[in-house]
Amino acid sequence: MARTQGSHSDITGPRIRQAALRLFAERGYAAVSMRQIAGAVGLQAGALYNYTADKQSLLFELMERHMGDLLSARAREPEAEPRAALEGFVRFHIRYHIARPEEVFIAYMELRSLDAENFARIEALRRAYEDELEGILRRGAQAGVFEVEDAKVATLAVIAMLTGVNTWYRSGGRLSLEEVEDIYWNMARRAVGAG
Repeated sequence: MARTQGSHSDITGPRIRQAALRLFAERGYAAVSMRQIAGAVGLQAGALYNYTADKQSLLFELMERHMGDLLSARAREPEAEPRAALEGFVRFHIRYHIARPEEVFIAYMELRSLDAENFARIEALRRAYEDELEGILRRGAQAGVFEVEDAKVATLAVIAMLTGVNTWYRSGGRLSLEEVEDIYWNMARRAVGAG
C-alpha cells in the first residue's frame, strides 16, 4: 500500500513539504534522504514520488514558494518617499524573515544545492527583491536624501545585515521585535547617510 490510509494529495503534499523543510533546516539538504522525508509523513519511500519528482524538485519548490510569498507580501506594502520606503523595507524584512526561520535558512544556505537551472530561477526571484531596495536607494540618492557610493553594494550590505537578525533573535529575549526593528532601522539609515 503506497499511501497511508485516508491520505489525500491536498493534505499529504503540504505535509511532505513541511517535513522536507524541517529536515533540510535541521540536517542540511545533502544529509536528508527521500526515505527520511517519506518516513516523517508516514509514507513508503516509493510513494513520495506520487507527490514530487525528486529531492531537487522538492528543494526548488520550497525555495520558489518562499521567494514568491516574500515578493507577494512585499508588493502589498504601501509606496512612500525614499526615507519612509527604506524604513518600511527594513521593518518588513525583519518581521517577515523572523516569522520564517526554516525557510530563510534554506533559502540562503542551500542555494549551493540547486542545479544550475533551478539556481538561475531562484536567483532571478532574489534579484527582484534586491532590485526593490536598490530602487529605493537610487531614488533617495537622486533626491539627495541618501549618500550611497554604490547602490548595488549598499543593497547587498543592508540585506545581509537585516537577514542576520535570524541568526540571533529569539522571542522573549532581552529585546522585543519592535526594539530590534528600531535599532536596525537606525543602523540602516546611517549606513546610507540618511542622518
